[in-house]
Amino acid sequence: MGARAKLRYGMAGGGEGAFIGAVHRMAAALDGEWELVCGAFSGDAERSRRSAEALGLDTARAYASFDALLAGEAALPEERRMQALAIVTPNHLHAPMSIAALDAGFHVLCEKPMAMSLAEARAIDAAARRGGKLYGLAFTYSGYPLIEEARLRVARGDFGAIRLVQVEYSQGWLSAPIDRDGNKQAEWRTDPARAGLGGCLGDIGTHAFQLAEHVSGLAVDALSADLTIHVPGRRLDDDVAALLRFAGGARGVLKASQIAAGDENGLRLRIHGERGGLDWSQMEPNTLTLRWLDRPAEIVRAGGPGLDPATMAQLRTPAGHPEGYIEAFANLYRSFGRAVRAGAAAPPARGDAGWFPGARDGLRTMAFVEAMVENSAGDAKWTTLAPGAG
Repeated sequence: MGARAKLRYGMAGGGEGAFIGAVHRMAAALDGEWELVCGAFSGDAERSRRSAEALGLDTARAYASFDALLAGEAALPEERRMQALAIVTPNHLHAPMSIAALDAGFHVLCEKPMAMSLAEARAIDAAARRGGKLYGLAFTYSGYPLIEEARLRVARGDFGAIRLVQVEYSQGWLSAPIDRDGNKQAEWRTDPARAGLGGCLGDIGTHAFQLAEHVSGLAVDALSADLTIHVPGRRLDDDVAALLRFAGGARGVLKASQIAAGDENGLRLRIHGERGGLDWSQMEPNTLTLRWLDRPAEIVRAGGPGLDPATMAQLRTPAGHPEGYIEAFANLYRSFGRAVRAGAAAPPARGDAGWFPGARDGLRTMAFVEAMVENSAGDAKWTTLAPGAG
């Protein structure tokens, strides 16, 4: 019996000078399940060719445009063509590329946010449904093993009814006007034509929101927002805050900033119930702290005793061998790949083995973005999230 063939994927974007494309490639490669076979790595044909050459790919499959990528791969025999497309472009291309790829018969794993608007996100979801193809989103932090442990402990009622959800995501890299000084990563993220309605809001606020709903198991019903631009001349928010009202009565606070000078990548989640709560930080991801009303605090470690089997299944090394961002990202690629192999048309339900973020998470986060922008710009104290989003 021969070795199982690797799954084949292509990439849109992610060429020379890009950050997140390289992260996707490392994550996809980690478990030996995926093989990059083609790409339209840049809108510039020569740059796309150079990127493919640097990656050791056949330059005949380094396409000069996205349309050429879809047409070229569709013309190949089924056993050679890509099966899935990773989209790692600026936000304005997420919807048109996702819809075109899904309609062409390819699965899609896309960078967040899902789209430029909730209407675009719904169009992507419709394309995935009509074609029966998988659609996944790179909400990477939900791939951390101890995030799964936290979610499981909340879901089984360890802390009692949830009362308070606090999530913050603090960066400082946009404290200076580097978007006007030629920094490629900053420049498109602060351009409304390419980033969408929110700057910091869309870039990291969506991560915070998705993580809060994912772990708490609760949906935000309404919010009160404050979006701020601190750097003069910037066109999109660089600092965001919100009060959250969850279904069932829990309350929450969300803070996201990219002008917290000196901060690196400070994503932190705290959830409190009637009997106790949890505390997790992305910069110390192998530790989950549990605090109780009636007994001493507990420290839970990745790979250590007391973890749920579902958490252990996401780990690759024994306790004391730290795993981090790439491994968390690889968990999403592994789950996505298993669904492709199984012939699934949608992600498993949240809480089932092999779950990965999909259209539901994307729709919820786009409803969040639109509600935040609407509330911050208006006089209403509270804005309801779009009914039925996700």
